Amino acid sequence: MSDHDPAHPGATIPAYRSRREATSRMLTVRGHRYHLQTWGDVALATEARPTLVLLHGWMDVGASFQFVVDALDEIEGPVRHIVAPDWRGFGCTTGPATDSYWFADYLGDLDALLDALSPAAPVDLVGHSMGGNVAMLYAGVRPQRIRRLVNLEGFGMPATRPSEAPGRYAKWLDALREPAQLRPYADLDAVAARLCANNPLLGADKAAWLAPHWAERRDDGQWHLRADPAHKRLNPTLYRVDEVLAVWQRIQAPMLWVDGDRTDTTRWWDQRFPREEFDQRLAVVPRLQRHRLSPCGHMLHHDQPEALATRLLAFLDGD
Repeated sequence: MSDHDPAHPGATIPAYRSRREATSRMLTVRGHRYHLQTWGDVALATEARPTLVLLHGWMDVGASFQFVVDALDEIEGPVRHIVAPDWRGFGCTTGPATDSYWFADYLGDLDALLDALSPAAPVDLVGHSMGGNVAMLYAGVRPQRIRRLVNLEGFGMPATRPSEAPGRYAKWLDALREPAQLRPYADLDAVAARLCANNPLLGADKAAWLAPHWAERRDDGQWHLRADPAHKRLNPTLYRVDEVLAVWQRIQAPMLWVDGDRTDTTRWWDQRFPREEFDQRLAVVPRLQRHRLSPCGHMLHHDQPEALATRLLAFLDGD
């Protein structure tokens, strides 16, 4: 271990040094104080290079895109206005206490955010995992608001049947009887170690940089994840594939799908949602391109930020 890193209190692992520094901004959105990571000023946005909005995934934060932003900066310079919000219940976004999170609220939040960030012009929208699912639904519901759409492994969920509803509601009610909890960590090195355990391709320097964005030290002296434990509860709402596909069919923007060659979806869903079924779903999107990164797992923006940035620019700046 190296000496203590003064830029990251509580950490001893030397952290990644960002190339293009972000500015924090708070914005009131539907009763929540939304935290935004911003790179560059809105004056940079043009018709050919609109505001780029980055949507993080479940149990993540907007700062997670720093490595890709730095890679973009190295390729093209600081010429792009980029915004990455922390979703409600994650990061530094704060709001009323809740015991469950509803997917439609993410769409409502995104709609309000874009009204504030780019009311008169469409944006380029990139979403990872859960954020990719939100991005695709939004692009089908508000097609005029999106110029280019990118989904980074936002697979959706296994199909459900109406007969599953009673059991799901019962499990949800049972879960509400107990307080939801997330385990704390003794120091930032332990948080970084958790990040590396989650993703073996993540470099130790990047994990050390992410740790203080992913967790905060509280009055008990321990480091707690910047995530509402209620996110861990089973949501009783069924995933209705027919409804999702009806929305995806209305996407007008050119769309880029990017995945990693090492992503194994069976560890999430076993055989309940094979990749072949997802490929069939994705085929309903009218203007689709696909790209695979290697070696790369689910956290594409951590594993291959330079390769991802190169492909993003080719897509965003293409005809």
